[in-house]
Order: sequence, then C-alpha cells, then structure tokens
Amino acid sequence: MTRMRNLTKKEAAIMGYFWERGALFVRELRELYPDPKPHFNTLSTQVRTLEADGFLRHKTYGPTYQYEPVVSREAYQESTLTTVVDKLGNSYLQVVSAFVKDEKITVEELKELIAKIENK
Repeated sequence: MTRMRNLTKKEAAIMGYFWERGALFVRELRELYPDPKPHFNTLSTQVRTLEADGFLRHKTYGPTYQYEPVVSREAYQESTLTTVVDKLGNSYLQVVSAFVKDEKITVEELKELIAKIENK
C-alpha cells in the first residue's frame, strides 16, 4: 500500500465532504460549510493543495473545475493506521493494547474483533 501524508484537520473536513458527496465545485463545497463559511479563495487553495498531493483530481468545465476524490476514505484510514502501527514498533498488538489501556475499546468490541479474525 502506498503511504500518504496525514491530512490536517481542515483538509480532513474538506475530504469528508468529497467522500460523502463525490464530485464538487469549490462553490458547492463552500455552501456545505456552516456559517461563518470559509473564504472562497482559501478553500480553493486548500483544494488545489489536496489535488497536488494526490487526494483529488479535477475535470474542467469552461473556466471552472469540478474536483473529485482519488483516494477513498477507507484507503486513507488504512494508510493512517499503518503509520500509527509503524510508530508503535510495527506491532498491531501494541496498538490494540494501547486502546485497551486508555479504555478506547471495550471488551465487547475486542470479542467482535476476535470473531472477525477467526471467521476471515
């Protein structure tokens, strides 16, 4: 799997809209935000950065672009998880142990995870 950089909080919000809605023009994207809406030029710059980094691509319609996601939410999440695991000594067990220690995962969720692994 190809590693990709982590998204900033604002970039993740932008990608969330693309993952939920599919192809969007920047003006459509801006309308999805609650008030106060980000400035059009700021949002446009962030979208172009996401395109340059391989998260989005565009189609040209006259003088404007419609952007669409290239990277799926699932692929991004998998890449992010792999990065976390690598930082914790390349051990998925250490990651799960950290979640258990911090009470981020319940016993029921662990049992569900084990059942999924056993049935794979």
